[in-house]
Amino acid sequence: MAVRVRFAPSPTGALHIGSVRTILYNYFLAQKEGGSFILRIEDTDQKRWVAGAEAYILESLSWLGIVPDEGPQEGGPFGPYKQSERIGIYQEYIQPLLDSGHAYYAFDTPAEIEAMRERLKAAKVASPQYNATSREWMRNGLTMPMEQVKEWIAAGKPYVIRLKIPHKTLIRFHDGIRGWVKVDTTVLDDKVLMKSDGLPTYHFASVIDDHLMQISHVIRGEEWLPSTPIHIWLYRCLGWADTMPQFIHLPLLLAPDGQGKLSKRHADQYGFPAFPIAWNSPDLTVEKAFREAGYLPEALLNFLALLGWNPGTHQEIFTKTGLIEAFSLERLGKSGVKFDMAKAKWFNQQHIKKQGPIAWADYFITEAAQENIVCSQQDAVAICNLVKDRITFPKDFWQEGRFFFFDPVDYNAELIQQKWHHQTKEGIMAFHKGLSTLVGWNAHELKQLLQATCITGMMPLLRMALTGKMAGPDLIETIVLLGNKKTHTRITTFLEQIG
Repeated sequence: MAVRVRFAPSPTGALHIGSVRTILYNYFLAQKEGGSFILRIEDTDQKRWVAGAEAYILESLSWLGIVPDEGPQEGGPFGPYKQSERIGIYQEYIQPLLDSGHAYYAFDTPAEIEAMRERLKAAKVASPQYNATSREWMRNGLTMPMEQVKEWIAAGKPYVIRLKIPHKTLIRFHDGIRGWVKVDTTVLDDKVLMKSDGLPTYHFASVIDDHLMQISHVIRGEEWLPSTPIHIWLYRCLGWADTMPQFIHLPLLLAPDGQGKLSKRHADQYGFPAFPIAWNSPDLTVEKAFREAGYLPEALLNFLALLGWNPGTHQEIFTKTGLIEAFSLERLGKSGVKFDMAKAKWFNQQHIKKQGPIAWADYFITEAAQENIVCSQQDAVAICNLVKDRITFPKDFWQEGRFFFFDPVDYNAELIQQKWHHQTKEGIMAFHKGLSTLVGWNAHELKQLLQATCITGMMPLLRMALTGKMAGPDLIETIVLLGNKKTHTRITTFLEQIG
């Protein structure tokens, strides 16, 4: 059976970063095995539908470099790829379930269902739900005469169609990570398959679509594990047990402290993004996002891929192609993984450095122009190369390198109080004087001069005199790039101000 996987989001809000990890594992498997990655929009929940959410999902995938093989935009042989356009298909498959007795009409009002649950709670029932026991005293096709059912339907009385879960039956299925899972139907309820508005629920539509689209693997989050027995039973009721996909339920992404599933609340609490890209529309606003924070898509892919999967080696830095080549279902982990933003930043640093200074020169030139600074390509490459080890986000190139174009305007008083004395002053003056004796302006001669004049405690003062900062890239290389004139002028100004 060809590998066919799907990502099936509901356009009810922004794309959470945990969902992005799920996308990646589906996409990697399809790419690795020469299969197909399908995007299916599950938009039958009209009450929660958000304008702009589908466009947001598509733009997020585009930024991440993930292109579906089939989907609403791409088309394909198993379309339509929006559930709202497949209503006739679901109606076709609900009737056989009714005819076989695996589904039934239910006319209970919300108030009647709530009253039933309250009675069960009062009776100390652990799971107060609409199930094999409670359905026997509700208003449905199992307790009402068929003639009455037909009359009520003809009269337009609201109803839903529920799945009839058998009483005290063991449902057994194999999960690709957890192995064999057994669930007793006493803990399951009779899920609604078709709502009163004639639209299918997630449980019904996803099973129909996965079967018709020939999905081979359902890779999704651990939170869907309790729903899987319902889906397994539906496959059996529809006669599709032999062609069910393989189910793989991914371990949870945990909050940074390891306490509970990662949520937007944790992102707000710890101050990191929870979504891939920002979005602003009348119905959908996302402010904090990885793209806008300065993360590279390849770094985010690399970071997320290793949260729940490992390559079996010590290698950590991967390109997207490398991740695809190394990926395997067998190396997916079983335990939840903490969302470590320090590690995310590290991955971003590594991927920025991997691209090299030439790749960032134009970015640096553009940022400089925002402050009316004209910077040559040659200087931009040299500066980016010098500061690259201090970069976490692209914006840091300019922030770390802008001192080359702006003379220091003030100096750290605390550092001066700690380090400034007669000896350090003499050392800086000697270095300053020695600059005029240099035959060539290069790292070798500057290093010799600095070694000959350096006094304990002088180096941080010299750096501050030249850059206005207490820390920065290699000082000798910094002086080489500053040039003779700027170096001389800045030291002169420093000595005049500090005395």
